[in-house]
Amino acid sequence: MMRRNQGYTLRHQPIQRGMQVPKQNIDTLTDFGRRLVKLRKVAGYTQVELAKELEVTQRMISHYEGHSDLPPSSILVKLVKVLGVTSDELLGIRSLKRVRQPDTRLQRRVQQIEKMDTTKKRQILQIIDTFIEAEQLRQHI
Repeated sequence: MMRRNQGYTLRHQPIQRGMQVPKQNIDTLTDFGRRLVKLRKVAGYTQVELAKELEVTQRMISHYEGHSDLPPSSILVKLVKVLGVTSDELLGIRSLKRVRQPDTRLQRRVQQIEKMDTTKKRQILQIIDTFIEAEQLRQHI
């Protein structure tokens, strides 16, 4: 007979579908965590999107932001590239040189579309044009 880990199940309630996990309090984060949250948001990433970009889980991003003083070196290199900062800036050795303009989700998606074949790009542009025209009509009414 298998027993469940009573210590875990008594203290932690399982997250049910549709429930949202509460956001972290930025005041309780490590210095590295605060910088990572700020840089991630400036770059226009959610934790889920950044995790996908780095090929890690969202839970790992949450850990780096909330509980880690430093990320593993393998992730550090990827974070620097994805967030467009130097390792010294990410680690807090040097302050950020300039405020970066956000690389929004829309801009990243457009870059992905640019890599597609011509037929698929045309189809996507037709869909986008339909939405733009509908919005313009709505604004003129």
